[in-house]
Amino acid sequence: WGLLLLAAALGGAAAAPCPAPCVCDNLRAHVLCLNGSLVAIPDTIPELTKKLDLRGNSFSVIPAGAFLATPYLTHLDLQHCKVERLEEGAFRGLGRLVYLNLASNSIALLYQESLDGLSSLQQLILEGNRIEEIQPGAFGHLGSLTVLDLRANALVYLPDMVFQGLQVLRWLRLSHNTLHVLGSEAFAALPALRRLSLDHNELQALPGEALARLDGATRLDLGHNPITYVAEEALAMASLRHLFLDHASLQDVAPDAFALSPQLRVLDLRENQLQGLPPLAGAGGLARVSLHGNPLLCSCLLRPFHNWLARARVQADGACAAPPALRGRPLDSLKPPEMRCSRPRPPPNPTAPSEQPRAAASRRCPRGCVCSSDFRHGSCANRDLQEIPREFPGDTRLLDLRQNTFGTVPPDAFPGLKELVSLHLQSCGIRALEPGALRGLESLVYLYLTDNHLSTLAAAAFEGAPQLAYLDLDRNAFTRVPAGAFQLLPNLISLHLQHNAIGELAEGDLAGARGLRWLYLTGNAIRHIAPAALAPAKMLEKLQLEGNHLVEVPTAALRGLSALSELKLSRNPIKRMGDGVFLPVASSLQHLYLDNMGLEEISPRAFAGLGPKIRSLYLESNKMSNIPNMSNFTGLEILNLQDVPFHCDCQLLPLRRWINKLNLRVGATCGSPPEARGLKVKLSTTFQTCPGWGRGEVGEANPEKTTAASKPSKKKRSGKSPARGFNKSRA
Repeated sequence: WGLLLLAAALGGAAAAPCPAPCVCDNLRAHVLCLNGSLVAIPDTIPELTKKLDLRGNSFSVIPAGAFLATPYLTHLDLQHCKVERLEEGAFRGLGRLVYLNLASNSIALLYQESLDGLSSLQQLILEGNRIEEIQPGAFGHLGSLTVLDLRANALVYLPDMVFQGLQVLRWLRLSHNTLHVLGSEAFAALPALRRLSLDHNELQALPGEALARLDGATRLDLGHNPITYVAEEALAMASLRHLFLDHASLQDVAPDAFALSPQLRVLDLRENQLQGLPPLAGAGGLARVSLHGNPLLCSCLLRPFHNWLARARVQADGACAAPPALRGRPLDSLKPPEMRCSRPRPPPNPTAPSEQPRAAASRRCPRGCVCSSDFRHGSCANRDLQEIPREFPGDTRLLDLRQNTFGTVPPDAFPGLKELVSLHLQSCGIRALEPGALRGLESLVYLYLTDNHLSTLAAAAFEGAPQLAYLDLDRNAFTRVPAGAFQLLPNLISLHLQHNAIGELAEGDLAGARGLRWLYLTGNAIRHIAPAALAPAKMLEKLQLEGNHLVEVPTAALRGLSALSELKLSRNPIKRMGDGVFLPVASSLQHLYLDNMGLEEISPRAFAGLGPKIRSLYLESNKMSNIPNMSNFTGLEILNLQDVPFHCDCQLLPLRRWINKLNLRVGATCGSPPEARGLKVKLSTTFQTCPGWGRGEVGEANPEKTTAASKPSKKKRSGKSPARGFNKSRA
């Protein structure tokens, strides 16, 4: 009787009507309603449906009980559906659901009962929403969840016990938010967590107290956070094996920073501001340290670290930035006698006056501030100060004055701080940096002026700070690059001018910035770049122009930039790319971002000159229906072609063949003809009528497979690109 009832049920499902404009595969119990005009969840979906794909519709609200008619669902995809709110009980009745994808919607708040009824759910994808707040108990009913993806939302704060109930969660993804405060018990209820991704946030210090609750976590991603220092015993994670602190703002790491993480094997410190490191004696199990992209000073001061690497048999990559004789030399090729100091310290003078008054002076500290003699740091952050305090210890190296209301920085504002290396003046209401403001800061390397009201700068403001290398002016009020302001900064390496109101780059704007390597101009209003605007910065390696108003690739301005390896043009209204637009940088370019531009046409020779050196290419979310021949892009590690409406006819066959040979997930789908819409380019059958079909095809019987010969080694795919991970997580 049971078999007869099941047969009757299946027969009924086969005969059940399929709601327009959906496609129903009753044999596999799959229903696809892609990119349609649905404004409500259809109530005529076959009851026995297991997989329901509703991507690209317009639901706005998922009401309570929306899926009560489909209790057998195991997979539900609601990406790009303009969902703003999940009503309490929206998924009630879906006790069998194991996968729920709500990415790329507009959800701002998770209520306590929004996810009620999902007792079997294993993967929840909430990437790319606007979630600002998670109410306590929102995940309390998800006892089977193993992966929670909250990337690219608007989270600022994680309260205590916010993830309570997730007893078997193994991977928590919080990348690309604006987190800067974590409750000390935020991760207390995650006993099974093995991987935590906190990269691309606003954490200014390593959240050691919150992380100490994660006894079982083996991988921690903290890259792309403005963390400047890792203190003694800052990280107590008993099982941690892989720690990523790349692309942060690190200037120093304490010798015992990782002493309480005894299982640590791999430490990634790439692309920071480290001139050196002490021997990391506390990290007894360490096997590898990555230091590429740091301005390493290979003098006698680095010798203790170098000797420790040899004794502890720790592999380290990275290259010297100075002194000139060693510039470019790999760290592991150096011999101790080569690491010299040009000016040895003179022996102590027995006739010198007593050091006691000097020592006493070094312990002074302005009232209301905190001064650490161990770390040589001073902090008066968020003290509601209206004037810059004085009388800091003369040996202070890092001074944190964030979140005060100074208004202006007057001349000689920091007397007696000749050893100061890093100065933090973010969010201080500063409207003017007066001439001579930094006078006497002869060792200053890092200056942070983010989130102020600066609209102009004179070169004289930087008088007396010739070593300044990192200048952060993001989120100020500049309407143009302060021309000539960098004349007194011959050592400037990194310049941040993101999220201002700059309308153009003119000739002379970067005069004097001859050592500039990284220029960040994301989120301005740049419409034009003069041909000679970037000429002074001949050593430029990274140019980020994302989110501006450019209508064409600034080819003329790229001439002479023979070292440029990364170019970001994402989110500019460039509709067409002509021939040879990247020729000036073709010999050096490795990472090219052309996504989200509304790009409609790419000339067949637009990529002329580019080839094996290109490692990552981003073309997602554009409007072209074909792309040029890229068969010579043999070094690709990442290729993103998602959300491009390819016309899958015979003209696209060469691209289809090329994609089929790649061992990458590229996300390419057909936008037309109608019978192929929504299908992967690899899987579309529209090519089978093309002349020459079947000749030289790889894996025609199963397009998802590639030959062993076409697979790059794991080492090559392991992710050296700065945009690591698309082909692993977003394909």
